[in-house]
Amino acid sequence: MIKQLSREDIANMQERERARLINSLSGFKSANLVGTQDAQGNPNLAIVSSVFHIGANPPLIGMIIRPDTVPRDTLSNLQATGHYTLNHVNSTIWQQAHQTSARYAPGVSEFSEVGLDTQLADGITAPYVAQSQLKFALALREVQKLEINGTLLVIGEVFDIQLPHDSIKADGYIDIESLHTVAISGLDSYHETRRLGRLSYAKPEHLPRQLNLNGE
Repeated sequence: MIKQLSREDIANMQERERARLINSLSGFKSANLVGTQDAQGNPNLAIVSSVFHIGANPPLIGMIIRPDTVPRDTLSNLQATGHYTLNHVNSTIWQQAHQTSARYAPGVSEFSEVGLDTQLADGITAPYVAQSQLKFALALREVQKLEINGTLLVIGEVFDIQLPHDSIKADGYIDIESLHTVAISGLDSYHETRRLGRLSYAKPEHLPRQLNLNGE
């Protein structure tokens, strides 16, 4: 039996119920921890599920963060220092990662509160998550306010990537499943993945063929 929800049905839902519903519609999303620090060197960590690829040359990654109508440590920190890190959440740290969404007081380190370790690197004014298997640093390039709802599009350029040597394949593909990276659905559901396969570049005159992990 099909359930149909109209615009009015959605508008009349309780706020948290509507948030869970709409957040589930886009399907599985990436789970990343955003690492920043303020101008005094105090670290901050926050989970986001709105990270997406923008372009490969230059290597640009976007993420959506909520409106800055209340203090947002992540936003103020990355604007102050110009750097931030994105750290894949994996199956060993997903519960700690989720806990970073709690509203800790300004100046409190989510790293310390949830039991994750900072990892510093030369030339990067933002901390990595030591327990993350795949992580990368970005230099802030743009912050655009979306007028439709006040959310902010943050665009960064990747300038440092850290991952296990054997997880990157000959053609550049990263086997994130081998790193136990998890996905998010809705606001609070975490998932492990199972790869169905890699497929060849799609062309009108050819059906796709299965590739191995090295893209062959």
